[in-house]
Amino acid sequence: MANDLFDIPDWRLLRYFSVVAEEGSLRRAADRLYMTQPPLSRHMRHLEEMLGLTLFERHSRGLTLTEAGLEVLRIARPVLEAQDAAGLRLRRLGHGRNGSEAPLSIGLTTAFEQGIFAGFIKRLDTLNGSPVRYVRQSSPQLARGVRRGRMNAALVALPLDAAGVHVSPLPYAEPLLAALPAAWVASLPHAGNGAVKLQDLNGRPLFWFRRENNPAYFDHMRGIFTHVGFAPVYLEEPEEHDVLLARIAQGDGMGMLPRSFSAIGRRDVVFCPLAEGELLELRLGLALQVGGDYNTDGSAHEGDEPETTSQLRQIIAEAAHFLGTA
Repeated sequence: MANDLFDIPDWRLLRYFSVVAEEGSLRRAADRLYMTQPPLSRHMRHLEEMLGLTLFERHSRGLTLTEAGLEVLRIARPVLEAQDAAGLRLRRLGHGRNGSEAPLSIGLTTAFEQGIFAGFIKRLDTLNGSPVRYVRQSSPQLARGVRRGRMNAALVALPLDAAGVHVSPLPYAEPLLAALPAAWVASLPHAGNGAVKLQDLNGRPLFWFRRENNPAYFDHMRGIFTHVGFAPVYLEEPEEHDVLLARIAQGDGMGMLPRSFSAIGRRDVVFCPLAEGELLELRLGLALQVGGDYNTDGSAHEGDEPETTSQLRQIIAEAAHFLGTA
């Protein structure tokens, strides 16, 4: 090799290279790294220039590693995957005032059924090298916690008002389902064996939250309801999902919940897909403290984002691929 691998000033280039090598595609790698293709392509060209090597064969269907690229990956991967190195980087985020180490703290939104986070938690704990402290709250509460420094990052439901916090989308979303009292199903077209139209539910009671609890999501959903002509009778939604499901089961009204809640299997509650499913989707996002200027795609300008924040973003992005798994 023209240069010693350990003369590379920024190991992020090798982390980017490893992801591109795994994906075999700049587009997929850019999605995984939460950046656009042009800067990622420049990073790969820069790495090749630094090493004096051609790492990829570029063709219309993607990228394949050259022999030199395979050798670089063989050398770099053990270092990048070392759990103790990842743990050290992350634990630096949690130093207390007295210099002692505090656990990494990550918020998890209660908008989704908590089982979807099992694989994510397992993977993040592994990458961290020690258990992470998880905080389960509503998305607005989590955003405030991140802004005030009470946690390092949070997985929140989008859309969300999050002043003072940078939020970027994660590759996980679920359609909203209608959670109906079982007694209603017989009177609804397609309920139980197909998708229900929101207009078929007009005039029925719907448990819904107050606007002040989450203005962005409230306005987003009410806009969709108006667009499709959905006009329910609104009831105040209980804060706890088990209470909400109990109220639905006894016939007090219906709810709208992400698909993951259907796994609970509550008796006398029927989860029905909605015909407007493409419009009714709840997406996860990553909330981090604002630490620099950001591009329109959510990635930080080169050199603006603090190194520890960049490291945390990358490791959470890797763990996010395990969302929805056991």
